[in-house]
Amino acid sequence: MHKRQRTLAGYLFITPQLIGLLAFSLFPVAYALVLSFMKWDGFGAKTFVGFANFSKQFHNPDFWMAMKNTVYYMILVIPVGIVISLLLAVALNNVKGKEIYRVFYFMPVVTSSVSIGVIWMWILNGDFGILNLLLSHIGIEGPKWLTDTNWVIPAIAILSIWWGLGNNMVIFLAGLQGISRSYYEAAEIDGANTFQKFWHITLPLLSPTTFFIAIMAIIGSFQVFDQAFVMTNGGPAKASYTLVYHIYQQGFIDFKMGESSATAMILFVIILFFTLIQFKMSKRWVHYGE
Repeated sequence: MHKRQRTLAGYLFITPQLIGLLAFSLFPVAYALVLSFMKWDGFGAKTFVGFANFSKQFHNPDFWMAMKNTVYYMILVIPVGIVISLLLAVALNNVKGKEIYRVFYFMPVVTSSVSIGVIWMWILNGDFGILNLLLSHIGIEGPKWLTDTNWVIPAIAILSIWWGLGNNMVIFLAGLQGISRSYYEAAEIDGANTFQKFWHITLPLLSPTTFFIAIMAIIGSFQVFDQAFVMTNGGPAKASYTLVYHIYQQGFIDFKMGESSATAMILFVIILFFTLIQFKMSKRWVHYGE
């Protein structure tokens, strides 16, 4: 009876989480899947159209524009963000008062995306932004970051790298603290220099952490929306029009809920595909040390 009471208490404790998971994750995903096969404006009756919504996306120039912009953004953000956050974590790992640095670097992560966007709109303003002002002091004429089709994605990428730096750095720091000092001491006895210790000890033993961060970075990059919505509204000339912005545009501007849901399902499959590829490739480079 006592065991049954403990089991019941356990289920009672996880019930709020289960309700939240069902109400805000599983049910919306299932409903979006159903809607992807429907024609619906959000108000009237739903009409079953089969795979027509999916077919429309593959023939929609806006979809491919959004795909191109999203992939371009990912190429800029993921490798640069991971490398910089790793180097920062290594630099701060043995610094006194690293907890203070960790707080400062993590502060942007918990700041509202709208607030971040508004601040960076001022920083990246092509006429009076502080970034172009600083560049002018070293003889460089800064571009029109948010109004030039060639620079708007790099501008959003710079913001995103800065914004996510603290989160990745804190995770890397946790991974670094899990590496035994004995590995480095043995390497020092063998005459290894700083770079050799980093390359042959730190990187391999940090590979599970790097793998986790890479997976989360891919998922997050595919879902980029806030920055483009706040700073550029998808412009100029849809140069910052991303996949999630395309979902928003179809669903809440054009009221094509079926097509919007179909795009969301396509995005889900793309993220799942890249995640599975990462897990498959991880067997070659991820090392789980003792």
